[in-house]
Amino acid sequence: MTKIKCLIVDDEPLALDLIERYVNQTPFLELKGRCHSPLEAMALMEKEAVDLLFLDIQMLDMTGIEFSRTLKNGPKIIFTTAFEKYALEGFRVDALDYLLKPFNYEEFLRSANKAKAWFDRGEPAKEGKEEKQAYLFVKSEYKLIRIDLFNILYIEGLKDYVKIHLQDKTAPILSLMSMKAIEEELPEQDFMRIHRSYIVNLSKIEIVERGKIRIRDFYMPVADNYKERFQEFINKSSF
Repeated sequence: MTKIKCLIVDDEPLALDLIERYVNQTPFLELKGRCHSPLEAMALMEKEAVDLLFLDIQMLDMTGIEFSRTLKNGPKIIFTTAFEKYALEGFRVDALDYLLKPFNYEEFLRSANKAKAWFDRGEPAKEGKEEKQAYLFVKSEYKLIRIDLFNILYIEGLKDYVKIHLQDKTAPILSLMSMKAIEEELPEQDFMRIHRSYIVNLSKIEIVERGKIRIRDFYMPVADNYKERFQEFINKSSF
């Protein structure tokens, strides 16, 4: 029997323990992990294929509803919450079911069987990453901020942080993450790393001259180890 790969996302330790016990009791479910926040879940899903989320709704950094909207072609969802008022909104984002806390194993199994029926008819989540979205969420000053990719001018690396410069804001957004991590989230046909400290939105480049590029009033060097790939892009785009 092919098992449904599950992930539990809840900021309450007791709820995590209870749902983990219920998953382990259910023969057709396989627990791939438990997370205290959507951010932790995002990181885990980069490494593990997940078919089904048991997802709390009220969490500090991001609600389960907000998180579910970022999951394009992602895992199916069963919401778990103590607040009945979220039921309608939960179903609007195509959730398989809605478990109202506190729930017992019989209620949990009823929802799990709905998921099993769906997967018997449909297809489980594919291995690896899904198609890139037109936006991303970054954590900045204890908040998750949505950034539309077309709005990014360039990204500047500063040790453990990145500064994301946007076309519609004067001040950049500062986020604790590596250049490598954010580069992996950007579509390579639209963004290119030209230097250890710079990733640029190719559509925002205004001038290329003497090993430098200009976006708005800011000049950035193209480092030697990135020049060949950047020149290929210029050759394809030049007349």
